[in-house]
Amino acid sequence: MRTVIPSPAWLLFALLFLARDLLAQPLPYESKATTLGVVNCANSLCHGSVTTWKGSNILQSEYVTWSRVDKHASKAYPVLLNERSQRIAKNLGLAQPAHQTKLCLDCHTHNPALGQRGERFKISDGVSCEACHGPAEGWIKSHVAPGATHADNLKAGLYPTSEPVAMAKLCLSCHFGNKDKFVTHKLMGAGHPRMSFELDTFSQTEPPHFVIDEDWQKRKRRWDGVRVWAIGQALAAQELIDVLLDPKRSRDGLFPELVVFDCHACHHPMSDVRWTPRQGTRPGAIRLNDANLLMLRQIVRRTFPDGDEKNFNDLVSTMHKAVAGEGGDALDAARKLRVGLDLTIEKLRTRDFTAADLRAMLEGLIDDGLAGQYTDYAGAEQATMAIGSVLNFLAKRGELPAVREANAALDRVHETVRDDEKYRPERFRAALADLRKTVRR
Repeated sequence: MRTVIPSPAWLLFALLFLARDLLAQPLPYESKATTLGVVNCANSLCHGSVTTWKGSNILQSEYVTWSRVDKHASKAYPVLLNERSQRIAKNLGLAQPAHQTKLCLDCHTHNPALGQRGERFKISDGVSCEACHGPAEGWIKSHVAPGATHADNLKAGLYPTSEPVAMAKLCLSCHFGNKDKFVTHKLMGAGHPRMSFELDTFSQTEPPHFVIDEDWQKRKRRWDGVRVWAIGQALAAQELIDVLLDPKRSRDGLFPELVVFDCHACHHPMSDVRWTPRQGTRPGAIRLNDANLLMLRQIVRRTFPDGDEKNFNDLVSTMHKAVAGEGGDALDAARKLRVGLDLTIEKLRTRDFTAADLRAMLEGLIDDGLAGQYTDYAGAEQATMAIGSVLNFLAKRGELPAVREANAALDRVHETVRDDEKYRPERFRAALADLRKTVRR
């Protein structure tokens, strides 16, 4: 079998990215600074105003939005107290209940070490301000000082949530997982819900406590939701590969870590034969959950128009076959694909997508679905969210004439993936076909 070697350009840019990544600011939970507590942000003269302020370059109502309508505040910690969470803890044989266990608290709340908690810190605040913006010890005073700039705040320890890669790493660290916290197959077997996440979709449904206007972009950077969506796909795919490459996370006793594989390859009645010859793997082989990699096909096609798309697809195919025992070293294939993803993320940091790019990606996503690429539920679910994001980007740019018709067709696609246990690929493809007619008018 031919071994696919990344081109020199891929390797060069990837190495540059890795060098920069070594110097990257740690995620908020990795910081050694002291977490002061949400109450320090809640004053009506700070971020706790019930109405937005005129003449201020921020809303001043951020705390109120978070505390009243944000699930990070209202549900993240309280859900640990319900019967299901208690049952999960019992099934796992945990020594403490869910709301007192680090395994659960690390994602369901901001959980700094005991020595890094200020007097006003409360674990029950959930995923609080400092869980995303970083422990405030170093910047809470200076960020309101006259003349303070965003760059000054970052140097003092504020986490750069306006930077797309940093934002994606932060959100995915809980909603997908990373080296320190990950929803394993064991956790799901104990009763934890399956992780379902797409960065742009969840960002849109999250109640915003900021406005991306001219002033915001002048102080921080130009915002591009397409870029955030694309980077989120690449980082999620990269995290899956990291699980495969990590000897501590890639196995669960005798078995591999099954969470990186397609759930419904196993979780369906034996009479329902679902295998298809996608990616050239043999029957009986459990296929990797490649939902994010499928989305990246279209992103890479527009980001690397000079032929590296085939290189990327070959890397994905080689890894699939190696994991399924069809030849080649699976870990070697995974390492090479990860190098390609490093370069993709680096290119996406500054990539601007045109309306033509968006239309091409939209049609590519739909055509892949009609060609049977999303026979697995995870791929169909991720594609539905991705298509919704791209349609939204086009609508915001005034490039989608039949918005109402497109939304109605998209709703029908959503209906086919609403329940993973009732998912049928043929219904999904039929809904996609209707959507394609709508967006091509």
